[in-house]
Amino acid sequence: MRAMQNTPENLIVVGDYIQRGADLFDQAGLYYGHGTDNAWDESLTLVLFALSLPWDSESSILERPVSSEEAAVITRLFDRRINERLPAAYLTGEAWFAGFKFSIDPRVLVPRSPIAELIEAQFQPWLVQAPRSILDLCTGSGCIGIASAHCFPEAFVTLSDISTDALAVAAQNIKLHEMDERVSAIHSDLFVGLGLQRFDLIVTNPPYVDAKDLASMPNEYHHEPEIGLASGDDGLDFTRQLLLEAGEYLNEQGTLIVEVGNSWEALEKAFPQVPFIWLEFERGGHGVFLITAEQLSAHREEFISS
Repeated sequence: MRAMQNTPENLIVVGDYIQRGADLFDQAGLYYGHGTDNAWDESLTLVLFALSLPWDSESSILERPVSSEEAAVITRLFDRRINERLPAAYLTGEAWFAGFKFSIDPRVLVPRSPIAELIEAQFQPWLVQAPRSILDLCTGSGCIGIASAHCFPEAFVTLSDISTDALAVAAQNIKLHEMDERVSAIHSDLFVGLGLQRFDLIVTNPPYVDAKDLASMPNEYHHEPEIGLASGDDGLDFTRQLLLEAGEYLNEQGTLIVEVGNSWEALEKAFPQVPFIWLEFERGGHGVFLITAEQLSAHREEFISS
């Protein structure tokens, strides 16, 4: 790779601009955590988007010349990323999850859950058989449910959310992925709007950020809808109610998978007798547990008294 210059007047090719963006982002002290974890990848995301280049471009693309018009687009994206602290995904309007592209905007969280790794593995070895009915609770963009529909072509998937704004984005993604026949979106506050439906699998990345963590979050997170993040003093307001009610919406052999992130310690402390199975991830991530319908029923009294 050629030596890359840092000064704007010397920028010529794609690689120069990626390096320039990375340098600027480091100098500005940006925070990464919405699909990337470093300045180079964040810059790469914006440059490839500006040039309409695919993620799987050959490394030779680094030597591609950049026109003055393209340079202006890249510069505007860099400026907005730095001055507004907008996550790159909100600037591009797209994000990748479990190998699939989704349309997103600030009405929904940026997809980033480690649950993507579970979906790609078809939730093995945890599921005895492929689910025929799946609920993506607190769906946001719809990424978990739609990716699951891709991985389980015989399954019918319900996306639910309390936010009508989020459901509008989810509907866009149902159309984008041509899933209208197997994926539906329903407005629901937890399970209220789901009637008598029962599911083989409920997967959810609900609000789980505690008050202390929410107050100290970097600026990038404050562009996301707070309703998708905040969940009371210990981060468990939603999860407590979920554990109490979920068993009524699972089939007899059903499974509940929930992400609670950093609130996992508070959950263990709140329910020390409940046998949560904490899942591990090769690509990083933590705070995702699995519990069966049978276990939810067996520990119902503890959930009632919490």
